[in-house]
Amino acid sequence: MNQTTRLMVDLDVVFDEHYTGLVRYVRRLTGDADVAEDIAQEAMVRLYDRQVSGTDAGVRAWLYKTATHLVRDRYRVNSNRARLLERHPVRPTAPDLPDRSLERGEAQTAAREALDALPDRDREILLMRYSGFSYKEIASAVGVAATSVGTLLARAEQRFAEVVSAGEPA
Repeated sequence: MNQTTRLMVDLDVVFDEHYTGLVRYVRRLTGDADVAEDIAQEAMVRLYDRQVSGTDAGVRAWLYKTATHLVRDRYRVNSNRARLLERHPVRPTAPDLPDRSLERGEAQTAAREALDALPDRDREILLMRYSGFSYKEIASAVGVAATSVGTLLARAEQRFAEVVSAGEPA
């Protein structure tokens, strides 16, 4: 059912007309039948989500272009993942011994209690810094100058250490 102009795309018709050819095209690009099906399905979903309309040839071109971009994105992600794993390989670790696991749990509980005892701003900047936020991001969230964050962090770390040491048995 080829129409030269189609105002709204009928997904069932487009799927029936283009899916098999799209899978074949993506399989030639990737060499993997499963990946080809995943990417073809994702292109169809994007067609639906974006409510693409136009001629049959235009919709077909949009699908193939989208599938090509998805293949490139997948390749880029896989390349980055392989590069990162090469630099930082994941090594299996031995399971913790029960006493070590208990000690770790107690230390985590003590740290949570110490954080809860801190003023809100101290807790917030410590959590943000140790979650990877930059000084500029912390300053923006807390409402201070970026040049003040270092001092605030040092004071918050000092108060945290004081709370932790006060909670430890003598």
